[in-house]
Amino acid sequence: MRISYNPLWKLLIDREMNKKELRELSGISTASIAKLGKGENITTDVLLRICTALNCQISDIMETVPDAESEEQSDNADTGGIE
Repeated sequence: MRISYNPLWKLLIDREMNKKELRELSGISTASIAKLGKGENITTDVLLRICTALNCQISDIMETVPDAESEEQSDNADTGGIE
């Protein structure tokens, strides 16, 4: 499993905001914005700052999704390891 920040980008679109406005409103660094854009791990402090700035819940800005390795293992389990 991995974290996806796609819900955050959709929320910004809905609110007609860009990443720069999010950064200024939440007080997070450009490095944190870059990590979010790459789907990398960030601290819970950054996530809470974003939630506070956008007045939303953490589930509104991130979700868990299966990664390619997990999907492959799941597919092999479904077929009994036979491809």
